[in-house]
Amino acid sequence: MKILKFGGTSVGTPQRMKDVSALITDGRRKIVVLSAMSGTTNTLVEIADYFKKGNDEAGHTVINKLRTKYMDHVEQLYADADIAATTRQFLDEVFMHLHSFSDVPYTPTVEKSILAQGEIISTNMVTNYLREQGVKVRLISAFDFMRLNPQGEPDMAYIKVALKRVIDADPDFDICITQGFICLNAEGEIDNLQRGGSDYTACLIGAAVRADEIQIWTDIDGMHNNDPRVVEGTTPVRQLNFEEAAELAYFGAKILHPTCIQPARYAGVPVRLLNTMDPSAPGTLINNEMQKGTIKAVAAKDNITAIKIVSSRMLLATGFLRKVFEIFETYNTSIDMVTTSEVGVSLSIDNKSRLVPIVEKLKQYGTVEVNENMCIICVVGDLSWSNVGFESLVTAAMDKIPVRMVSYGGSNHNISFLVSEADKKAALQALSERLFK
Repeated sequence: MKILKFGGTSVGTPQRMKDVSALITDGRRKIVVLSAMSGTTNTLVEIADYFKKGNDEAGHTVINKLRTKYMDHVEQLYADADIAATTRQFLDEVFMHLHSFSDVPYTPTVEKSILAQGEIISTNMVTNYLREQGVKVRLISAFDFMRLNPQGEPDMAYIKVALKRVIDADPDFDICITQGFICLNAEGEIDNLQRGGSDYTACLIGAAVRADEIQIWTDIDGMHNNDPRVVEGTTPVRQLNFEEAAELAYFGAKILHPTCIQPARYAGVPVRLLNTMDPSAPGTLINNEMQKGTIKAVAAKDNITAIKIVSSRMLLATGFLRKVFEIFETYNTSIDMVTTSEVGVSLSIDNKSRLVPIVEKLKQYGTVEVNENMCIICVVGDLSWSNVGFESLVTAAMDKIPVRMVSYGGSNHNISFLVSEADKKAALQALSERLFK
């Protein structure tokens, strides 16, 4: 069985809902995970914010506008009058439910309950359309199997048992539809998955049922070998190792969250990235295979801040780095890159919200220099140290780019350069020219 996930753009209009429905009705059994229609979650965030601020009138106004939009979608989506009437009744209930949140105290659970309605709406609308087409389809609620543990992480043991129970309760289906993003927490309250939302849902389901393949359908044809917004002539990467894909995602490739595919990786289930606008394109396959001696792609991560701490006390001293890193831990700020010398350490962060107190603390240990508006350029592939010449090939491409830091050897799949954001475009173009053309 395959797991197919479609994002908000893929189900963003009635016509695209029809296109997705045609795409998934190939006679093979599958579970389909749907996001909210594009734009809906942002509108629900706006509604929740109005209720939070006590501006109930504005919240009700936005709800009514969203209701009108969806009622128009009903007219475009369904030909059967009974199915259309059933969907209108369902939507009326959802929007009355949204209105009711103005009458209860605002809490984080209320906010998450409001946001959950987008996925609930999209899955019901597509399910009703498939029923109209005569497809044997089931709609199962993510609340019946997707649960977090007390630490806020997916409870895989529960998910596996509960999902099997839900599916086995009525196994006579060709397509099983469910919601992405939403779940229950350990206390049974409505919550949501972080780390990629619906993609994470699909990978958790795929791992739980040991699927043949997980397909993530978006509006682009897989991960490209460079940023197509900056570099002309990029091409999709046909195959990535899970670790390569995670590196690219972390360092700027927005198609995936870096950790959402980990459940699939641990279960050995391949993930394929496909394009709903071009279903025949092969996309990108992510699995545990490693193509030896190949550089796959380049990515860039913006809004980086570099911090250098220089101190003679670091020379031959034990515990110096621990004291430095503990400051970042205290202020809940993660570190991207690190380089060291005998008397100094340079590192980079992507969250500068606590930069001022961090710098003040670091000044206890040495002279501190800060460079903002930096960018990490990441080259990903088989970059094991045994591949003689690979690192020089990459660095040669950067011979005209001022480089603040270089990180190599921490991973077998990545060499990273810290440059000014002003040099990002030139760096990406130079790497693309040298490595892929």
